[in-house]
Amino acid sequence: MDRFLNEMEREKPIGFTVEQLRIATDNYSLLGLGGSGAVYKGSFSDGTSIAVKVLRGSSEKRIIEQFMAKVATIGKVHHFNLVHLHGFCFESHFRGLVYEYMANDTLEKYLFCKSMFLSFEKHHEIAVGTPRGIAYLHEECQQRIIYYDIKPGNILLDRNFCPKVADFGLAKLCNRDNAHITLTRGTPGFAAPELWMPNFPVTHKCDVYSFGMLLFEIIGRRRNHNINLPESQVWFPMWVWKRFDAEQVRDLITACGIEGQNCEIAERFVRVALSCVQYRLESRPIMSVVVKMLGGSIEVPKPMNPFPHLVDWSSPTHLVQASQINADKSICFDSSVMLTKSVHVITTPILTKYEIYLKKFQ
Repeated sequence: MDRFLNEMEREKPIGFTVEQLRIATDNYSLLGLGGSGAVYKGSFSDGTSIAVKVLRGSSEKRIIEQFMAKVATIGKVHHFNLVHLHGFCFESHFRGLVYEYMANDTLEKYLFCKSMFLSFEKHHEIAVGTPRGIAYLHEECQQRIIYYDIKPGNILLDRNFCPKVADFGLAKLCNRDNAHITLTRGTPGFAAPELWMPNFPVTHKCDVYSFGMLLFEIIGRRRNHNINLPESQVWFPMWVWKRFDAEQVRDLITACGIEGQNCEIAERFVRVALSCVQYRLESRPIMSVVVKMLGGSIEVPKPMNPFPHLVDWSSPTHLVQASQINADKSICFDSSVMLTKSVHVITTPILTKYEIYLKKFQ
C-alpha cells in the first residue's frame, strides 16, 4: 500500500519556479506559438524532454482560481493517449504548464505535407488511438471533460507516432450528473453545428462530431475544405456522403490513394466518420463505441444522411423545398465556410436558430 501511495504521490503535478523553467528551457528556447500562449522546449536534469506552455491572460483572482483548478484536475488525468502533465509554474504574472515533449509534432504536419508521408497503417493506429483518449475524458474521469477543439493540430505524436490528445486550454469540466453546458467553443470546420447556436445545450457529443471531421481528413489526407479542387470535391465530407449514398465508396477510397487490404478498413472509417457527424446529437455514437467500431470489434450501422440541412440542386433525386436564404452563396454550418452554389439551406424549425450565424455570410 505504501508503494502504491508513493506512486500516486509522484503522479501529482510538480510545482516549478520561473527560474527552474528558465534553466530547463535554456532561457526559453521557443518551440512554437499556440492560441493560448507560447511553447518552449526543454529538459529535466535526468534528460527527460519537456514542453513548457506559458499561458497568456489576466492575473485577476478569478483567472488564477481557474488555472489552479485546471492544474488540479489535469493532474489526476492519466491515459496513454493523453499528453501527460509533469507540472506547473504559478508566480506573479507568470502561468505555465509543463508537459511531456512530443518528438513528432502534430498530426496536421503529416496529413497535409507531402514530404512528411505516413503509411495508411500508421494513420490507422492514430485514428484508433485518438478516440481512446477522448473516451477516457468523457466516460472514465471523475468529472466529465469535454474537449471542444479536436482537430489535427491538437493531436500530438510521440517518437513512435502514437497519438496523444493535447492542449486542454479549451476543455471545460462538468459534473457527471450535468447533461450539458452552454458555452460556444470550437474551431470552424470542426465545431459541431450546435456550438454555433446561442444558448443551445452542448454535450460531449460535440467532440464526437469534431472527431468525425478529423477522421474525414485522415481518410482523404487533405483538408476537408479545398476550393482548388473540382466543385464536387470542394467539401470532402459531402463528397464522401454522395459516394456512400451512391454505393461508390470503393471508388472514393481509390481516389484517396488507399489500396489493397487497407480498403476494407477505409470503408469502415467512412461509415464511422459519417456516423460521428450526424446532424442530430442523439444519432451520434458515444466515443467508446466509436473506438470499438474503428477497431472492428462491433459492426458499424449504416449511417443516415448527416447533412439533411443541405440540398444538392445538381442531383434531381435530392430536390426538396428549400428557402432562398442567401441564394447566391452556399452555407455549410458544419464547416463554417462557403461551399459551392449547388448547396443551399433547407428551412426547418431547427435551422431557424442559425439566423445569427447566417448573418456573417450575408
